[in-house]
Amino acid sequence: MRYISDLKDGMRMQDVYLCKQKTLATTKNGKDYYNVVLQDRTGTMDCKIWDINSPGIAEFEVLDYVYAAGMVSIYNGAYQCTLKQVRVAYEGEYIPADYVPVTEKNSTLMFQELIKLKDSVKNKHLRALLDSFFANEAFAKAFKGHSAAKTVHHGFVGGLLEHTLSVTKMCDYYSRCYPALNRDLLITVAMLHDIGKVKELSQFPKNDYTDEGQMLGHIMMGAEMVHDHCIRIEGFPAVLENEVKHCILAHHGEYEFGSPKKPAIMEAVALNMADNTDAKMEALTEIFKNNGTAENWIGYNKWFESNLRRTEIIE
Repeated sequence: MRYISDLKDGMRMQDVYLCKQKTLATTKNGKDYYNVVLQDRTGTMDCKIWDINSPGIAEFEVLDYVYAAGMVSIYNGAYQCTLKQVRVAYEGEYIPADYVPVTEKNSTLMFQELIKLKDSVKNKHLRALLDSFFANEAFAKAFKGHSAAKTVHHGFVGGLLEHTLSVTKMCDYYSRCYPALNRDLLITVAMLHDIGKVKELSQFPKNDYTDEGQMLGHIMMGAEMVHDHCIRIEGFPAVLENEVKHCILAHHGEYEFGSPKKPAIMEAVALNMADNTDAKMEALTEIFKNNGTAENWIGYNKWFESNLRRTEIIE
């Protein structure tokens, strides 16, 4: 098949893809059209169906595998496809594994590295807390197979593991640079800060917010999960439980970014910085990778509130 990452301006999109989103919209002139997002394991493509009553446009729904044909162009610095033909794909026309985005890194090695960091925690209560999650086969399987987000960054199978490992390694580095940090606490909260995402987001290929995720969010659910595990660990200190939960509740840093609390202890500040750094660096990596223009300036990005530019490479 021709993967989405291989499609360029002026090329014809003509293959089977997974329909990730489909919404009905209306032009300024009052004409209905469809916004469609098609997906394969290499990424997504924003598509438009301007003539929804065309004989080439058959009925299809979100999460259907569809045969789609149209021309790719550049709009506002990103690739977009105008679809002229869409139908539900026939059995045998596709292999499901081709349509799920997966981390480019080795998940087995990443998990082993994360477990080594877990095993370096000396505090018996924190170590028991970590073991109650990561030594649990069902949780470990869900954690390794989950994304870290629906969009923006690490939105692929293994994304939660990749993001958590990066944040934990950064926090390990902080603990060596700033001895005032409680390393055991910081490593623990780095590993646990996004555990709520295994409940907030559904598994692929849907990768969408669950009802519980919509109502509570991963920050609140993560803190609840920690509490549920702490009460089953004999003698777990209440103040230590509160410090762990505080770091989770404050890891987005600001109320406007969804944190119920702002960081009040040093480890919460460090966790927030590590989480923010990895999220933004991965988001930029994905933006530059997926952007369709050959020019250095790629346009305004809402999340960064800036007109972004590729770095000039001078040899």
